[in-house]
Amino acid sequence: MTDALLTRIVQALERLAPPPPLSADLAAAPAYVWDGRAIHAVEAFAPVNYVLLTGIDAQKQALLENSRRHAAGHAAHDVLLWGARGTGKSAVVASVVGRLQGEGQDIALLQCAIDELASLPTLFSLLRATRRPFILFLDDLGFEDQGAGDARALRSLLQGGTAARPANVRLYVTSNRRHIVPRHLAEQDDPINPRDVVDDKMALSDRFGLSLGFHAIDQDAYLAIVRGYADQLGLSFDPLEAIQWATQRGSRSGRVAWQYVVELAGRNGLAL
Repeated sequence: MTDALLTRIVQALERLAPPPPLSADLAAAPAYVWDGRAIHAVEAFAPVNYVLLTGIDAQKQALLENSRRHAAGHAAHDVLLWGARGTGKSAVVASVVGRLQGEGQDIALLQCAIDELASLPTLFSLLRATRRPFILFLDDLGFEDQGAGDARALRSLLQGGTAARPANVRLYVTSNRRHIVPRHLAEQDDPINPRDVVDDKMALSDRFGLSLGFHAIDQDAYLAIVRGYADQLGLSFDPLEAIQWATQRGSRSGRVAWQYVVELAGRNGLAL
């Protein structure tokens, strides 16, 4: 058999079974993304300044303290951040990691899309190769009735399963629902023991040692958030205009408040 023929055979085999993609250096970047096959470094990790997040002081302080323990190698919880849209659940996760990195803590954020849950055991095997603390971030998680199997799989990964997360990883999950999965008693697949089915589905939220609620805010709280952002940036604002901005969007939230402040900054020629 000639060398040329051997080369062609090797090339054909590589096309049929390509080598696994290389993952990024887990010690080099502040944040990463998992695509289901490999870990990729985030080129520009720029979370919102921790100080700028207003109106959620208790929640962000609890999350910061838990994350600081994890960064130090101490006991720390997996965290469920639940509640109304636009209240800062996602922003505070990245903000806390950025704050700790600014303090000199060696901790990284790793985001995984919710449609890649089945690949988490593979991800965990990669993360076991490093001692660096990671926050694994699952954003906007929720399961419909047909997703009960995924819910059980994630529950096993959180605690007690053979492929449970490694000690250097904690899961931070955001959801619009406190119990993540819908509670439709009328549509249970076990009409004999509906209570057992509900308990099984709600058990996922029980796996999170720290549960932080983010609630809809009233007009005064909304204006207080706008004022906090504006004061930090040296901007003045008209409260009536701020209220009109929220009314036009049909929502009062930290997100809408920030969007209004971005508008103010733009008018004044400022970059954020």
